[in-house]
Amino acid sequence: MLNIISILVGLLSLLIVIPAQIPLLGWANWIALPFIVVGVVIGQLSSSNSGRNFCLIVLLIAAVRLTLGGGIF
Repeated sequence: MLNIISILVGLLSLLIVIPAQIPLLGWANWIALPFIVVGVVIGQLSSSNSGRNFCLIVLLIAAVRLTLGGGIF
């Protein structure tokens, strides 16, 4: 059950992260980061790793975008 919740939180985060890849919308990644961290924690509590791994991939995408944009753009 926790794995499904983690995947759903990851999908919600991904819905925020995808539009944030557009130039000048990078600030939306800062909104997605707390959701991603919650998804990782919930996924860690689960017996399966797929939800946690999915959230970590979304976190990697958001972190790379923030790094390339200087944290804002």
